[in-house]
Amino acid sequence: MSEDATTATAESTGATGGSRPLRVMIAADTFPPDVNGAATFAEQLAVGLAERGHEVHVVAPASSAHHGTFDEEHRGVVLTVHRLKSYKWPWHAWLRFVWPWSVRKWTGPILDAVQPDVLHIQSHLVIGRGIVQEAHERGIRIVGTNHFMPENLLEYVPFGRRTLPIALKIAWNDAAKTYRLADAITTPTVLAADYLREAIAGQQVLAISCGIDASRYTARSGRPSGNDIVFVGRVAPEKNLDVLVRALPLLPSELRATLTIVGGGEMIPKLKALVQELGLEDRVRFAGFVSDEAKRQALTNGTVFAMPSTAELQSISSLEAMASGLPVVAADSMALPHLIDGNGFLFTPGDVQDLAAKLAQVLQASDTDYQAMRERSLAMIEAHDINRTLATFESLYRGEPVA
Repeated sequence: MSEDATTATAESTGATGGSRPLRVMIAADTFPPDVNGAATFAEQLAVGLAERGHEVHVVAPASSAHHGTFDEEHRGVVLTVHRLKSYKWPWHAWLRFVWPWSVRKWTGPILDAVQPDVLHIQSHLVIGRGIVQEAHERGIRIVGTNHFMPENLLEYVPFGRRTLPIALKIAWNDAAKTYRLADAITTPTVLAADYLREAIAGQQVLAISCGIDASRYTARSGRPSGNDIVFVGRVAPEKNLDVLVRALPLLPSELRATLTIVGGGEMIPKLKALVQELGLEDRVRFAGFVSDEAKRQALTNGTVFAMPSTAELQSISSLEAMASGLPVVAADSMALPHLIDGNGFLFTPGDVQDLAAKLAQVLQASDTDYQAMRERSLAMIEAHDINRTLATFESLYRGEPVA
Protein backbone atom coordinates (compact mmCIF):
# COMPACT_ATOMS: atom_id res chain seq x y z
CA MET A 1 0.00 0.00 0.00
CA SER A 2 1.26 3.48 -0.80
CA GLU A 3 0.37 6.84 0.71
CA ASP A 4 -2.43 7.13 -1.91
CA ALA A 5 -3.74 4.30 -1.55
CA THR A 6 -28.42 -5.01 29.28
CA THR A 7 -29.27 -8.19 27.35
CA ALA A 8 -29.69 -7.04 23.87
CA THR A 9 -30.01 -8.63 20.48
CA ALA A 10 -28.13 -7.68 17.35
CA GLU A 11 -30.51 -7.73 14.40
CA SER A 12 -29.41 -9.78 11.40
CA THR A 13 -28.68 -7.90 8.19
CA GLY A 14 -28.22 -11.08 6.17
CA ALA A 15 -24.93 -9.65 4.93
CA THR A 16 -22.65 -12.44 6.13
CA GLY A 17 -24.89 -15.31 7.13
CA GLY A 18 -23.76 -18.89 6.74
CA SER A 19 -20.90 -20.93 8.13
CA ARG A 20 -18.07 -20.31 5.67
CA PRO A 21 -14.83 -18.69 6.88
CA LEU A 22 -15.10 -14.91 6.91
CA ARG A 23 -12.86 -12.17 5.62
CA VAL A 24 -12.60 -9.83 8.62
CA MET A 25 -11.04 -6.38 8.70
CA ILE A 26 -10.12 -5.00 12.13
CA ALA A 27 -9.45 -1.25 12.29
CA ALA A 28 -7.69 0.12 15.36
CA ASP A 29 -6.09 3.40 16.38
CA THR A 30 -3.67 1.47 18.59
CA PHE A 31 -2.14 -1.93 17.85
CA PRO A 32 1.06 -3.72 18.96
CA PRO A 33 3.84 -2.81 19.44
CA ASP A 34 1.68 -0.35 21.42
CA VAL A 35 1.11 -1.62 24.96
CA ASN A 36 -2.39 -0.97 26.31
CA GLY A 37 -5.64 -2.84 26.81
CA ALA A 38 -7.23 -1.84 23.51
CA ALA A 39 -4.15 -2.85 21.52
CA THR A 40 -3.90 -6.14 23.38
CA PHE A 41 -7.55 -6.96 22.67
CA ALA A 42 -7.27 -6.06 18.97
CA GLU A 43 -4.25 -8.33 18.61
CA GLN A 44 -5.86 -11.14 20.58
CA LEU A 45 -9.03 -10.88 18.50
CA ALA A 46 -7.13 -10.89 15.20
CA VAL A 47 -4.95 -13.85 16.21
CA GLY A 48 -7.88 -15.83 17.59
CA LEU A 49 -9.98 -15.33 14.47
CA ALA A 50 -7.06 -16.33 12.23
CA GLU A 51 -6.53 -19.49 14.29
CA ARG A 52 -10.21 -20.32 13.77
CA GLY A 53 -9.73 -20.27 10.00
CA HIS A 54 -10.85 -16.74 9.09
CA GLU A 55 -8.91 -14.39 6.81
CA VAL A 56 -7.93 -11.40 8.94
CA HIS A 57 -6.70 -7.97 7.89
CA VAL A 58 -5.74 -5.22 10.33
CA VAL A 59 -5.70 -1.48 9.61
CA ALA A 60 -3.64 0.49 12.14
CA PRO A 61 -1.22 3.43 12.39
CA ALA A 62 2.36 2.76 11.36
CA SER A 63 4.53 2.24 14.43
CA SER A 64 7.40 4.12 12.75
CA ALA A 65 8.10 6.09 9.59
CA HIS A 66 7.56 2.92 7.52
CA HIS A 67 3.99 2.56 6.25
CA GLY A 68 2.37 0.13 3.85
CA THR A 69 1.00 -3.41 3.86
CA PHE A 70 3.06 -6.00 5.73
CA ASP A 71 2.92 -9.62 6.84
CA GLU A 72 3.50 -9.33 10.60
CA GLU A 73 3.88 -12.11 13.12
CA HIS A 74 1.76 -11.67 16.24
CA ARG A 75 1.71 -14.37 18.93
CA GLY A 76 3.05 -16.88 16.43
CA VAL A 77 0.42 -16.08 13.78
CA VAL A 78 1.11 -14.13 10.59
CA LEU A 79 -1.40 -11.33 9.97
CA THR A 80 -1.81 -8.94 7.05
CA VAL A 81 -1.47 -5.48 8.60
CA HIS A 82 -2.13 -2.30 6.62
CA ARG A 83 -0.06 0.39 8.36
CA LEU A 84 -1.17 3.96 7.64
CA LYS A 85 1.31 6.83 7.67
CA SER A 86 1.36 8.20 11.20
CA TYR A 87 2.87 10.92 13.35
CA LYS A 88 3.92 11.03 16.99
CA TRP A 89 1.43 12.66 19.36
CA PRO A 90 3.39 15.51 20.98
CA TRP A 91 1.88 15.16 24.48
CA HIS A 92 2.42 11.40 24.79
CA ALA A 93 5.51 9.22 25.12
CA TRP A 94 4.69 6.75 22.30
CA LEU A 95 1.18 7.35 20.89
CA ARG A 96 1.02 7.85 17.13
CA PHE A 97 -1.90 9.10 15.05
CA VAL A 98 -3.04 9.36 11.44
CA TRP A 99 -4.19 12.70 10.07
CA PRO A 100 -8.03 12.44 10.15
CA TRP A 101 -8.50 13.95 6.68
CA SER A 102 -6.27 11.29 5.12
CA VAL A 103 -8.02 8.20 6.51
CA ARG A 104 -10.80 7.93 3.95
CA LYS A 105 -8.38 8.46 1.05
CA TRP A 106 -6.17 5.60 2.25
CA THR A 107 -8.74 3.13 3.58
CA GLY A 108 -11.18 3.25 0.68
CA PRO A 109 -8.72 1.51 -1.68
CA ILE A 110 -7.90 -1.03 1.05
CA LEU A 111 -11.57 -1.93 1.41
CA ASP A 112 -11.92 -2.24 -2.36
CA ALA A 113 -8.89 -4.53 -2.59
CA VAL A 114 -9.76 -6.74 0.38
CA GLN A 115 -13.58 -6.67 0.10
CA PRO A 116 -14.16 -7.83 3.69
CA ASP A 117 -17.37 -9.46 4.85
CA VAL A 118 -17.27 -7.31 7.97
CA LEU A 119 -15.40 -4.33 9.35
CA HIS A 120 -14.76 -4.32 13.10
CA ILE A 121 -13.56 -0.97 14.46
CA GLN A 122 -11.94 -0.73 17.90
CA SER A 123 -12.63 2.98 18.41
CA HIS A 124 -14.32 5.93 16.77
CA LEU A 125 -11.38 8.29 17.13
CA VAL A 126 -9.48 8.62 13.85
CA ILE A 127 -9.11 5.48 11.73
CA GLY A 128 -12.43 4.10 12.95
CA ARG A 129 -14.35 7.26 12.09
CA GLY A 130 -12.92 7.49 8.58
CA ILE A 131 -13.04 3.84 7.57
CA VAL A 132 -16.61 3.40 8.87
CA GLN A 133 -17.84 6.02 6.42
CA GLU A 134 -16.09 4.23 3.55
CA ALA A 135 -17.46 0.83 4.62
CA HIS A 136 -20.97 2.23 5.07
CA GLU A 137 -20.96 3.60 1.52
CA ARG A 138 -19.93 0.15 0.23
CA GLY A 139 -22.64 -1.71 2.16
CA ILE A 140 -20.13 -3.61 4.33
CA ARG A 141 -21.40 -4.89 7.67
CA ILE A 142 -19.92 -2.86 10.54
CA VAL A 143 -19.31 -3.89 14.15
CA GLY A 144 -18.00 -1.23 16.53
CA THR A 145 -16.31 -1.92 19.86
CA ASN A 146 -15.61 0.91 22.28
CA HIS A 147 -12.57 0.79 24.57
CA PHE A 148 -12.48 4.58 24.82
CA MET A 149 -12.76 6.71 27.94
CA PRO A 150 -12.24 10.43 27.23
CA GLU A 151 -10.80 10.85 30.72
CA ASN A 152 -7.85 8.64 29.75
CA LEU A 153 -6.73 11.20 27.18
CA LEU A 154 -7.09 14.35 29.27
CA GLU A 155 -3.50 14.28 30.47
CA TYR A 156 -2.31 14.38 26.86
CA VAL A 157 -4.43 17.16 25.35
CA PRO A 158 -4.17 20.92 25.91
CA PHE A 159 -7.54 21.32 27.68
CA GLY A 160 -7.90 23.16 30.97
CA ARG A 161 -10.10 21.79 33.73
CA ARG A 162 -12.70 24.51 33.12
CA THR A 163 -13.17 23.37 29.55
CA LEU A 164 -13.29 19.68 30.51
CA PRO A 165 -17.10 19.26 30.45
CA ILE A 166 -17.27 20.84 27.00
CA ALA A 167 -14.42 18.65 25.76
CA LEU A 168 -16.13 15.49 27.07
CA LYS A 169 -19.44 16.42 25.44
CA ILE A 170 -17.72 17.04 22.12
CA ALA A 171 -15.88 13.70 22.41
CA TRP A 172 -19.04 11.68 23.05
CA ASN A 173 -21.02 13.51 20.36
CA ASP A 174 -18.24 12.57 17.96
CA ALA A 175 -18.47 8.95 19.11
CA ALA A 176 -22.20 8.86 18.49
CA LYS A 177 -21.78 9.99 14.88
CA THR A 178 -19.55 7.00 14.16
CA TYR A 179 -21.35 4.32 16.16
CA ARG A 180 -24.71 5.19 14.58
CA LEU A 181 -23.34 3.76 11.33
CA ALA A 182 -22.55 0.40 12.98
CA ASP A 183 -24.83 -2.64 12.66
CA ALA A 184 -23.78 -3.73 16.16
CA ILE A 185 -22.04 -1.90 19.03
CA THR A 186 -20.14 -3.66 21.80
CA THR A 187 -18.03 -2.80 24.82
CA PRO A 188 -16.31 -5.06 27.36
CA THR A 189 -18.67 -4.92 30.37
CA VAL A 190 -22.31 -4.33 31.32
CA LEU A 191 -21.33 -1.17 33.20
CA ALA A 192 -19.39 0.13 30.21
CA ALA A 193 -22.35 -0.70 27.96
CA ASP A 194 -24.68 1.30 30.20
CA TYR A 195 -22.20 4.19 30.25
CA LEU A 196 -21.84 4.19 26.46
CA ARG A 197 -25.58 3.78 25.85
CA GLU A 198 -26.28 6.87 27.95
CA ALA A 199 -23.40 8.83 26.43
CA ILE A 200 -24.53 8.21 22.84
CA ALA A 201 -28.25 8.75 23.34
CA GLY A 202 -29.60 5.31 24.10
CA GLN A 203 -28.26 3.20 21.26
CA GLN A 204 -28.30 -0.55 21.82
CA VAL A 205 -24.95 -1.76 23.16
CA LEU A 206 -23.86 -5.36 23.77
CA ALA A 207 -21.53 -6.27 26.64
CA ILE A 208 -18.89 -8.74 25.41
CA SER A 209 -15.84 -9.48 27.53
CA CYS A 210 -12.45 -8.91 25.91
CA GLY A 211 -11.64 -12.40 27.16
CA ILE A 212 -8.29 -14.00 27.83
CA ASP A 213 -6.76 -17.42 27.27
CA ALA A 214 -6.70 -18.52 30.89
CA SER A 215 -4.75 -21.66 29.98
CA ARG A 216 -1.64 -19.50 29.47
CA TYR A 217 -1.59 -18.46 33.14
CA THR A 218 -0.46 -20.51 36.12
CA ALA A 219 -1.83 -20.42 39.64
CA ARG A 220 0.74 -21.63 42.14
CA SER A 221 -0.20 -24.24 44.70
CA GLY A 222 -0.36 -23.02 48.27
CA ARG A 223 0.30 -19.57 49.66
CA PRO A 224 3.43 -17.60 48.69
CA SER A 225 6.01 -17.28 51.44
CA GLY A 226 6.27 -13.50 50.94
CA ASN A 227 3.74 -10.70 50.62
CA ASP A 228 4.31 -9.22 47.17
CA ILE A 229 1.70 -6.80 45.84
CA VAL A 230 1.68 -6.81 42.03
CA PHE A 231 0.49 -4.27 39.48
CA VAL A 232 0.60 -4.94 35.73
CA GLY A 233 -0.19 -2.30 33.13
CA ARG A 234 0.76 1.04 31.69
CA VAL A 235 2.41 3.31 34.22
CA ALA A 236 0.21 6.24 33.22
CA PRO A 237 -1.49 9.05 35.19
CA GLU A 238 -4.99 7.53 35.14
CA LYS A 239 -3.69 4.36 36.84
CA ASN A 240 -3.18 6.34 40.10
CA LEU A 241 -0.12 4.34 41.09
CA ASP A 242 0.99 7.06 43.50
CA VAL A 243 -1.93 5.97 45.69
CA LEU A 244 -0.60 2.40 45.67
CA VAL A 245 2.96 3.48 46.50
CA ARG A 246 1.72 5.68 49.37
CA ALA A 247 -0.34 2.80 50.76
CA LEU A 248 2.67 0.48 51.07
CA PRO A 249 4.27 2.06 54.19
CA LEU A 250 0.87 2.09 55.92
CA LEU A 251 0.72 -1.72 55.97
CA PRO A 252 1.68 -3.48 59.23
CA SER A 253 5.48 -3.69 59.38
CA GLU A 254 5.40 -7.38 60.30
CA LEU A 255 3.98 -8.19 56.85
CA ARG A 256 7.20 -6.97 55.19
CA ALA A 257 5.10 -6.29 52.11
CA THR A 258 6.75 -5.42 48.80
CA LEU A 259 5.42 -3.94 45.56
CA THR A 260 6.25 -5.04 42.02
CA ILE A 261 5.19 -2.71 39.17
CA VAL A 262 5.28 -4.45 35.79
CA GLY A 263 5.03 -2.14 32.81
CA GLY A 264 6.43 1.08 31.45
CA GLY A 265 5.13 4.58 31.04
CA GLU A 266 5.63 8.27 31.51
CA MET A 267 4.91 8.20 35.27
CA ILE A 268 7.92 6.04 36.19
CA PRO A 269 10.28 8.98 36.94
CA LYS A 270 7.72 10.61 39.24
CA LEU A 271 6.97 7.31 40.97
CA LYS A 272 10.66 6.57 41.47
CA ALA A 273 11.04 10.01 43.05
CA LEU A 274 8.08 9.28 45.33
CA VAL A 275 9.56 5.91 46.31
CA GLN A 276 12.82 7.63 47.22
CA GLU A 277 10.99 10.34 49.16
CA LEU A 278 9.16 7.70 51.22
CA GLY A 279 12.31 5.60 51.73
CA LEU A 280 10.85 2.56 49.98
CA GLU A 281 13.72 1.80 47.60
CA ASP A 282 14.20 -1.69 49.05
CA ARG A 283 10.48 -2.51 48.89
CA VAL A 284 9.38 -1.33 45.43
CA ARG A 285 10.60 -2.94 42.21
CA PHE A 286 10.04 -1.41 38.78
CA ALA A 287 10.19 -4.32 36.35
CA GLY A 288 9.50 -2.15 33.27
CA PHE A 289 8.38 -3.65 29.98
CA VAL A 290 8.89 -7.41 30.15
CA SER A 291 8.11 -10.44 28.01
CA ASP A 292 4.73 -12.13 28.32
CA GLU A 293 6.45 -15.03 30.07
CA ALA A 294 8.05 -12.71 32.65
CA LYS A 295 4.73 -10.96 33.21
CA ARG A 296 2.96 -14.25 33.81
CA GLN A 297 5.73 -15.31 36.18
CA ALA A 298 5.34 -12.10 38.21
CA LEU A 299 1.61 -12.80 38.56
CA THR A 300 2.17 -16.44 39.50
CA ASN A 301 4.64 -15.41 42.21
CA GLY A 302 2.54 -12.53 43.54
CA THR A 303 0.39 -12.57 46.66
CA VAL A 304 -2.27 -10.01 45.72
CA PHE A 305 -3.01 -7.90 42.65
CA ALA A 306 -3.78 -4.19 43.03
CA MET A 307 -5.57 -2.00 40.48
CA PRO A 308 -5.99 1.60 41.68
CA SER A 309 -7.15 2.97 38.29
CA THR A 310 -10.43 4.88 38.05
CA ALA A 311 -10.91 4.62 34.27
CA GLU A 312 -11.08 0.90 33.46
CA LEU A 313 -13.67 -0.31 30.95
CA GLN A 314 -12.69 -3.89 31.83
CA SER A 315 -9.04 -4.25 32.93
CA ILE A 316 -7.42 -7.14 31.10
CA SER A 317 -4.57 -7.00 33.63
CA SER A 318 -7.02 -7.77 36.43
CA LEU A 319 -8.39 -10.70 34.42
CA GLU A 320 -4.83 -11.99 33.96
CA ALA A 321 -4.29 -11.76 37.71
CA MET A 322 -7.50 -13.68 38.36
CA ALA A 323 -6.42 -16.37 35.87
CA SER A 324 -3.20 -16.60 37.91
CA GLY A 325 -5.22 -17.29 41.05
CA LEU A 326 -4.57 -13.95 42.74
CA PRO A 327 -6.95 -12.12 45.06
CA VAL A 328 -7.64 -8.63 43.70
CA VAL A 329 -7.91 -5.27 45.47
CA ALA A 330 -9.36 -2.68 43.09
CA ALA A 331 -10.76 0.83 43.07
CA ASP A 332 -14.54 1.00 43.38
CA SER A 333 -14.81 2.70 40.00
CA MET A 334 -16.10 2.06 36.48
CA ALA A 335 -16.04 -1.66 35.58
CA LEU A 336 -13.74 -2.89 38.35
CA PRO A 337 -16.57 -3.69 40.83
CA HIS A 338 -17.77 -6.36 38.38
CA LEU A 339 -14.50 -8.23 38.92
CA ILE A 340 -14.77 -8.38 42.70
CA ASP A 341 -17.10 -10.95 44.25
CA GLY A 342 -15.52 -12.88 47.09
CA ASN A 343 -12.10 -12.84 45.42
CA GLY A 344 -10.84 -9.64 47.03
CA PHE A 345 -11.95 -6.17 48.05
CA LEU A 346 -12.89 -2.78 46.63
CA PHE A 347 -11.45 0.41 48.09
CA THR A 348 -12.56 4.01 47.87
CA PRO A 349 -10.82 5.54 44.83
CA GLY A 350 -7.87 7.71 45.80
CA ASP A 351 -8.14 6.81 49.50
CA VAL A 352 -4.65 5.66 50.57
CA GLN A 353 -5.80 4.58 54.03
CA ASP A 354 -8.64 2.46 52.65
CA LEU A 355 -6.38 0.84 50.05
CA ALA A 356 -3.85 -0.06 52.74
CA ALA A 357 -6.63 -1.50 54.93
CA LYS A 358 -8.00 -3.67 52.10
CA LEU A 359 -4.53 -4.92 51.14
CA ALA A 360 -3.93 -5.79 54.78
CA GLN A 361 -7.20 -7.77 54.86
CA VAL A 362 -5.89 -9.98 52.09
CA LEU A 363 -2.36 -10.31 53.41
CA GLN A 364 -3.51 -11.03 56.97
CA ALA A 365 -6.27 -13.45 55.94
CA SER A 366 -6.14 -16.98 57.28
CA ASP A 367 -4.82 -19.63 54.92
CA THR A 368 -8.38 -20.90 54.50
CA ASP A 369 -9.79 -17.47 53.62
CA TYR A 370 -6.85 -16.63 51.38
CA GLN A 371 -7.23 -19.89 49.47
CA ALA A 372 -10.96 -19.24 49.09
CA MET A 373 -10.22 -15.88 47.44
CA ARG A 374 -7.77 -17.55 45.06
CA GLU A 375 -10.28 -20.22 44.11
CA ARG A 376 -12.98 -17.62 43.59
CA SER A 377 -10.75 -15.70 41.14
CA LEU A 378 -10.15 -18.89 39.17
CA ALA A 379 -13.88 -19.66 39.08
CA MET A 380 -14.85 -16.15 37.95
CA ILE A 381 -12.38 -16.12 35.06
CA GLU A 382 -14.28 -18.92 33.31
CA ALA A 383 -16.88 -16.37 32.16
CA HIS A 384 -14.12 -14.49 30.33
CA ASP A 385 -12.83 -17.38 28.22
CA ILE A 386 -11.46 -16.05 24.93
CA ASN A 387 -13.16 -18.82 22.93
CA ARG A 388 -16.55 -17.62 24.14
CA THR A 389 -15.63 -14.07 23.09
CA LEU A 390 -14.48 -15.19 19.64
CA ALA A 391 -17.62 -17.27 19.05
CA THR A 392 -19.81 -14.33 20.03
CA PHE A 393 -18.07 -11.97 17.62
CA GLU A 394 -18.32 -14.58 14.85
CA SER A 395 -22.09 -14.55 15.34
CA LEU A 396 -22.18 -10.76 15.26
CA TYR A 397 -20.11 -10.72 12.08
CA ARG A 398 -22.63 -13.06 10.42
CA GLY A 399 -25.60 -10.96 11.58
CA GLU A 400 -26.88 -13.68 13.92
CA PRO A 401 -28.78 -12.88 17.14
CA VAL A 402 -26.53 -12.56 20.20
CA ALA A 403 -27.79 -12.53 23.79
